[in-house]
Amino acid sequence: MLLLDEPTTGLDVAAREQLLDTLDMLAETHPDLASVLVTHHLEELPASTSHALLLRDGAVVAAGGVDEVLTTGQVSACFAYPIEVEHRDGRWSARIRRGGRVSA
Repeated sequence: MLLLDEPTTGLDVAAREQLLDTLDMLAETHPDLASVLVTHHLEELPASTSHALLLRDGAVVAAGGVDEVLTTGQVSACFAYPIEVEHRDGRWSARIRRGGRVSA
């Protein structure tokens, strides 16, 4: 099992991308290796991420397949702030949703 707690903290964008590429390669070459990555930034998720868990104040907001969990509504509810979530080219991103409301 591979446990990673905020592994890209302090890395520049090139180093972050190299690490994420390495994690994706590891997932491909060692499919039986379980990994857990903790982050506050969706941009730091490897493309190979299959499941997600959102926590707020120690309680589970959502858990399950990454596509079902990392939605605009659920991430906004987790942060109690309007967040727009996007998934493009295998990668996740989050930004403030201007004029938006927090909804589950």
